Amino acid sequence: MKVERVVSPLGIEAWLVEEHNVPLIAMQFSFNGGASQDLPGKQGTSYLLSGMLDEGAGDLTSTQFQEKVEETAARLGFEASRDHFSGKFQTLTERKEEAFDLLRIAINKPRFDQDAIDRVRLQILSSLKFEENNPQNVATRAWFKNAYGEHPYARPTKGTETSLKSLVRDDLIERHKKIFAREHLKIAVVGDITPEELGVLIDKVFGDLPEKSEFKAVAEAEPVFGPGVNSIEMRVPQSVIQFGHQGFKRGDKDFIPAYILNYIIGGGGFSSRLMEEVREKRGLAYSIYSYLYPLENSALVLGGVATKNSSVPEAMELIKAEFSKMATEGPTEEELKNAKDYLTGSYALRFDTSSKIASQLLWIQVEGLGMDYIEKRNEMINAVSMSQIKDVAKRLFHGDKLQFTIVGQPSDGAPKTQ
Repeated sequence: MKVERVVSPLGIEAWLVEEHNVPLIAMQFSFNGGASQDLPGKQGTSYLLSGMLDEGAGDLTSTQFQEKVEETAARLGFEASRDHFSGKFQTLTERKEEAFDLLRIAINKPRFDQDAIDRVRLQILSSLKFEENNPQNVATRAWFKNAYGEHPYARPTKGTETSLKSLVRDDLIERHKKIFAREHLKIAVVGDITPEELGVLIDKVFGDLPEKSEFKAVAEAEPVFGPGVNSIEMRVPQSVIQFGHQGFKRGDKDFIPAYILNYIIGGGGFSSRLMEEVREKRGLAYSIYSYLYPLENSALVLGGVATKNSSVPEAMELIKAEFSKMATEGPTEEELKNAKDYLTGSYALRFDTSSKIASQLLWIQVEGLGMDYIEKRNEMINAVSMSQIKDVAKRLFHGDKLQFTIVGQPSDGAPKTQ
């Protein structure tokens, strides 16, 4: 797979993988500035905006725009995360001119008709109402609020019922103006298109955007360290436990060893230590997991488990014990070898469709890993030594500093909010 840097006539850069065997073009792109840029009291603006860009644009109403998208067999969608506003686009080669034009007007000329705003807002409000009764969603929101306090990362990406109801059309117009600029734009394209054709089309889509954005830097944030427990009462058959503490950013020199360690402790499914201790040996849960969550201005090691109410204290003690044990002892030689084998062997599965390849190329750009990262990545994993990974384990895992959020009806033996 050859990755090529394409610079358009207007100077817009994209990464391209040409693939002419399939008459399809997949593109993904990203702008800096997601939900963390929402103003206080206006939480959910970016998320609402992400749902509005295919709800009518230019001279086309929402219905007309959707009919055009279906007619051209194109796919497009937008997403607002905490740090980024991104888009996905796919078209058949023979309809690329029409499809790229629909993307152009969606990005440059969204209508924000009031009936569409009201409808999309109602959809989000309905999902929030559902999430209020979902213990996993409640636990996640509460954990982030407890960990980050007044920092923008503590705010729910979708907003709240109150903040969403306060949003008006001008809020969307203003948010759109601040996000969409060429300054922090990253583009990845895979498919049946030449560099010359791509240069013309990305200028068509993005060329009229302003050069500079109104992006405002977000302060660095360190999550609150434990030990800490936040218990929320909810009448559900099982208690949900969200746990975590500070992790490593993507650019940290020890991120690759940390990635391997997370696979061993909780990211490896049935082969992970947490799964072995909590499910296999004791039958306390159907599933338990952990993952690394690097952000632009913070980083976390997070995990979750659901268990019967009476088992909450035991499950929490096991999680703390495994984090502490990994910090003091590190993994075994067999665990390290198995983790390396799986992580390197499964990497190719991230590149088995055009959309997956575009996604990988986009986030390699966003994270500043370099165009040669795909070639280097498995070598970097295999190069991690036992002594190195044990040193990183001491730095990464802190069983005595975990923050827990429990949602359910834990037994009297479970720790209460501390």
